[in-house]
Amino acid sequence: MGEASIQVSQRDLPAPVWQADDAAERPALRGSPVSIIRRREFITLLGGAAAWPLAARGQQPAIPVIGFISATARDESRVVAFRAGLHEAGYEEGRNVAIEYRWAEGQIERTPRLVADLVARQVMVIVAAGSTAVALTAKAATSTIPIVFNIGGDPVKVGLVTSLNRPGGNVTGVSFLTNLMASKRFELLHQMVPAAAPIGFFVNPSNSAAAESEQAEVEEAARSLGHPLLPYRARTEGEIEAAYAKLMHEQVRALIIGGDPLFYDRRQQLATLAARHAVPVVYPLANTSPPAVS
Repeated sequence: MGEASIQVSQRDLPAPVWQADDAAERPALRGSPVSIIRRREFITLLGGAAAWPLAARGQQPAIPVIGFISATARDESRVVAFRAGLHEAGYEEGRNVAIEYRWAEGQIERTPRLVADLVARQVMVIVAAGSTAVALTAKAATSTIPIVFNIGGDPVKVGLVTSLNRPGGNVTGVSFLTNLMASKRFELLHQMVPAAAPIGFFVNPSNSAAAESEQAEVEEAARSLGHPLLPYRARTEGEIEAAYAKLMHEQVRALIIGGDPLFYDRRQQLATLAARHAVPVVYPLANTSPPAVS
């Protein structure tokens, strides 16, 4: 598809929520202006989207400040892509815009304090990158600072926006809807392992809004296929190790990794455990799959 053209005026904000996916052929949701982009382009789009409120407010006496918060550890690839998106919108960090970065290091419980700090600093816009929990925390913290999110779930279902066409309030962003594909990942593993062999599902209970939605999708798929499903809850590195020991004891034959920032940060640990125990694993996104482990 060609590049999307975005024109912004103050009355237009917040802009419609964008849906991102690898499949350019995938149809938009009925009745919505949802556009399809490739994952490698989404953070660049997010960078441009973060500039919408800056453009709408016009000239400011001081350099505007963007608050960028992620539930993961610092990820340079995200930073580079985000800066590229701002550059395309005419903003360059250190010249005409400043960025305050906050990284929760996979600890969702840290996000309220990090968001509160950005609100106290009166940033011009908050970018909630890659986590439903972070986006919801930001929404709860301010009704005046524009918030731009990117998540894997349905932003309407989790309560971020009222609709894709008219988000309402001060929140807009990008959704991959990848969490809604969890049932398809289960169906894939169902075809690979014996019918009586349980399939495991890793979920982070700290990220309850996203976890509950994704787990419901997987459980429905398991019921419809009549295939046993065993969920495993993990909040920390140690709990991931313990969950793997438990799933091996319970003879789980394949594993689905939930779409959570914790599992993104711990992808090398997950890959090591999968290789050690020879367990087939399906990850939520291709770019969250870790490198091969020898």
